[in-house]
Amino acid sequence: MNFPTRQALCSALLCLPLSLHATIVQRCEDPAGNVTYTSLGCPSDHDIQLQNAFNAPPGSSGNAALLPPHDQSPRRQSEAVRQEKELTVVGQRDDGCGNRLSAEQRRRAIINQQTPPGMTKRDVESLLGRPDKVASRNGETRYTYNEKKGRSSQVTFDETGCVKGKR
Repeated sequence: MNFPTRQALCSALLCLPLSLHATIVQRCEDPAGNVTYTSLGCPSDHDIQLQNAFNAPPGSSGNAALLPPHDQSPRRQSEAVRQEKELTVVGQRDDGCGNRLSAEQRRRAIINQQTPPGMTKRDVESLLGRPDKVASRNGETRYTYNEKKGRSSQVTFDETGCVKGKR
């Protein structure tokens, strides 16, 4: 072997790692129990656990040492973490009408072009647009919408700006 080839070979051997190191990866488990291993990070709704990843050299024995002990399996740890979590409601949306309509009821009413009691002025204007006529009397506000063929519809609001029920 000539000298430049020998020098290139020695330089290449010096660049090789002397030993293999374990890498830490993240074990992500979604609420359905599906597990993903990644080094990039887990989504916010997944349980996260750091794990040492060691790729044993070929031909080595003792694979049992690479597995976690049975009593400390990741699934049991994540189940214990899930049982300890409690739901805490920090805040609630206040629509100004006493939250008489849930979000689902409000969506259903808008889809069906209805104005049930408890809707706000903002909801009604979002649904029907700006009124053609606005009248106020005794703390009540009445929106009048002129439709085609001479017909009209009215929506009455109480003093707080919520749709009143029919009496």
